[in-house]
Amino acid sequence: HVQLVESGGGSVQTGGSLTLSCSVSGYSRPDLSVAWFRQAPGKEREGVARLNFGGSGRIFADDVKGRFYITDKRERNVVDLQMRGLKPTDTGLYYCAAAPPWNRPLSPSEFADWGQGTQVTVS
Repeated sequence: HVQLVESGGGSVQTGGSLTLSCSVSGYSRPDLSVAWFRQAPGKEREGVARLNFGGSGRIFADDVKGRFYITDKRERNVVDLQMRGLKPTDTGLYYCAAAPPWNRPLSPSEFADWGQGTQVTVS
């Protein structure tokens, strides 16, 4: 199983920026899809962004396009989610998830391994 550890959450004002990091370890296949999801209280978990770890190709949920960006530092086994123009509706517990192969759809059911999550609060 892939081990994932998120960090970087916190509280920020509307319009502010935050970068979340996901440390990725324990993988045996090089072709991992790594994604960020979020879950607000009382709502279902939803996809935010996905990239092909160590490769090319990214997808974003419609409501974060132009505001969020996902990037990886393969040599450090880290996947970052850079968030700007934050809104109160971005508030939630943000999770990192991974599964092979590349190009998995941005749906929770597509991902087998998950981190514990990091809280983002926008007010």
